[in-house]
Amino acid sequence: MDIAVTTRPVRPEDQALFCRLWPRFSSETIYRRFHAPVRTLPEETVRRLVTVDHDLREALVAVAVVGGDVVGVARYDRPPGNPSTAEVAVLVEDAWQGVGVGRQLVAELTHLAARRGVRTVTATVQSGNRSALGLVHRLLPGSTVTRRTTWSPSRAHSPPPKRR
Repeated sequence: MDIAVTTRPVRPEDQALFCRLWPRFSSETIYRRFHAPVRTLPEETVRRLVTVDHDLREALVAVAVVGGDVVGVARYDRPPGNPSTAEVAVLVEDAWQGVGVGRQLVAELTHLAARRGVRTVTATVQSGNRSALGLVHRLLPGSTVTRRTTWSPSRAHSPPPKRR
C-alpha cells in the first residue's frame, strides 16, 4: 500500500507536533481513544506521550511526507513485572483514518514488541469501535475479544519475530 507517511520512533522534540495534532481530532475520535470527552491535552500528558525508554515504553509516529506533521501514533507500555505483555494504543488523525496509517503503525509496533519479547498484547477498545476491532482481527488473526458491559479489551498473541 502506498501511503504518504513515514514511521519512526517518537522523540521528545515531537511535543510541539503533538500539540498541533490535537485540534485535528474529532470529538468522536478522542472519545474512542480516551473513553471520555477529553477537551484539552494537558502539557504533562503530551510530555508523557513523547517520553519513552524505547524498551518498556515505546511509541511510533506516522509523519506526513508532505508538511512533516504527525498524523498518527501507536504506543505500548509493558509492566516491569511482566514484560512479555504490553498494552497497546493507537490514535490517527481523522483525515488519515481508513487509508492504512493505523494498520502500518500497529503492524510495526507489534513486530517491534515481539522482537523485544512481548508475547501478549492487550488493548481496551469500545465495543462499538468496529474499525479498531477489525484492525485487531486483520493484523492479529488469532486474537480473542472479551466483552464487558462498556469496554472490550482485546487480547492477542504477537506474531513471532521476523528472522533475518
